[in-house]
Amino acid sequence: MIDTQHFRPVSYSRTTLTELMIPSYANFGGKIHGGILLSLMDKAAYACASKHAGNYCVTVTVEGVHFLQPVEVGELVSLKASVNYVGNTSLMVGIRVIAENVKTRMIKHTNTSYFTMVAKGDDDRPTPVPGLILEKREDARRFLEAIKRRELSKRYQTELSNSKTILQVEDELHLLQQERCKVAF
Repeated sequence: MIDTQHFRPVSYSRTTLTELMIPSYANFGGKIHGGILLSLMDKAAYACASKHAGNYCVTVTVEGVHFLQPVEVGELVSLKASVNYVGNTSLMVGIRVIAENVKTRMIKHTNTSYFTMVAKGDDDRPTPVPGLILEKREDARRFLEAIKRRELSKRYQTELSNSKTILQVEDELHLLQQERCKVAF
């Protein structure tokens, strides 16, 4: 028997949030605002992370938000969230968003995003989270991808903050020649 106090399976906190897209969620073009969808994704990430952690969780980063297809008024949007990775106090929650037209039965994948959440204790400080039991090959693949995603993010942040790689505008102006901009200084 696995100690669920210190480890929880991916299936324990898997969460699906479904909501009807109403006219007040739409922009002037009749499509659902991206901000509405981001808010729903944040709710799904919170529900999933908090269930796994057994504590309040806060959003630290959101990555991979690419709106692949528009969401229409009247569609049912389902946000499928699962914990893909856990650190000491953090969790990465993957969210797959699908929209369903109930009349035509057409289902479309609108985006996949990754939310990094941190568990907070009663003292409002980061607190340890249970480990993750990978029940399927898919769970292991997602965990490994999350490790790669974290490595790439750390490398990117290091490069940007490294004083040796800070762009010197004058040295890099030639890069702008092929871009849709005009330098006016």
